[in-house]
Amino acid sequence: MNVPFLDLSLQHKAIREQVLAALAATYDGTRFCLGRDVEEFEKNFAAALGYPRALGMNSGTSPLHVASVCAGVGPGDEVIVPTFTFISSAWGVSYTGAAPRFVDIQEDTFNLDPDKIEAAITPRTKGIVAVHLFGQPARMDEIMAVARKHGLFVVEDCAQAAGARYKGTPVGIIGDAGTFSFYPTKNLGGCGEGGAFVSRREEVFEKARLLRVHGSSRRYYHDIVGFNFRMDGFQAAALNVKLPLLAAWTARRQEIAARYRAEIKLADALLPATVDYGACVWHQFTLRHPRRDALREHLAKRGVGTDLIYPVPLHLQDCFAHLGQKAGSLPVAEKACATCLSLPIFPELTDAQVAHVIASVNEF
Repeated sequence: MNVPFLDLSLQHKAIREQVLAALAATYDGTRFCLGRDVEEFEKNFAAALGYPRALGMNSGTSPLHVASVCAGVGPGDEVIVPTFTFISSAWGVSYTGAAPRFVDIQEDTFNLDPDKIEAAITPRTKGIVAVHLFGQPARMDEIMAVARKHGLFVVEDCAQAAGARYKGTPVGIIGDAGTFSFYPTKNLGGCGEGGAFVSRREEVFEKARLLRVHGSSRRYYHDIVGFNFRMDGFQAAALNVKLPLLAAWTARRQEIAARYRAEIKLADALLPATVDYGACVWHQFTLRHPRRDALREHLAKRGVGTDLIYPVPLHLQDCFAHLGQKAGSLPVAEKACATCLSLPIFPELTDAQVAHVIASVNEF
């Protein structure tokens, strides 16, 4: 049996007619940059996930950049960033001229370890990026306690966590700003690039609104130096079709994850944790095994697709070599990178495919 790691064609085939009709309406209405489709998506996204308001943007990286600007981060400053995450989590900091200060993760959740933040804080530290990695909420109470003690701005990177909750509160509005990605592979993915920005703080949200459109509150008048981070109408149109399906897709991901956790019995495999303080939306199901590469080769022979997310921590990426954090400095993340393996967990997997993945892992 063949089980691809991800097959986006199945999702898009099921909603093809609705998406094409929505795109046609946007095309005929020439609503290409912001406009009605984006406004409807912003309203729908906020209502569906529990936010007071939202801003659509052109990618998941752009709202991270905007969040750093809203935090007042600039050259000479530092921002705490977990080292085990996609690199965009650090780009927003870097684009302002500040330096990411990479911190290790928790072994059970892959998320930023709150107990290791304070030791990394210096007089130059201005903020914290808390990533809800793989859809698992980070320990926000502890992170916020450290942030408030030191007067730090907290950005929640929710790129992989649309719909996740921490103690009943949707991730993204616990800190000072929340950012989302609608890259096609995300739980809520567009037909191209897209992102969103949320905040419970009115002044932060309004500054982000200005930054998104050339620093302009009215046409041809520019209050601050801004960016061109507008969401396009086609992405909003497609996302408006997909958004009502997100809850069902999430439930299916949770069902698959529950089976994996209950039925995978491979010796020495460390399965991802579930936590009592939050609801994970399982963007990825990533286990760890000391013979990861051999396990991956075995699964490939059994027709099971896998991926290595992530093989190199950020503090060991070439682009951050100048920061001087060497191998061995963040051992939990480094071990995770050497042993992690992500299994298929997209909603369109059949029960038979899930059973095949489980059996194939257990056969190793």
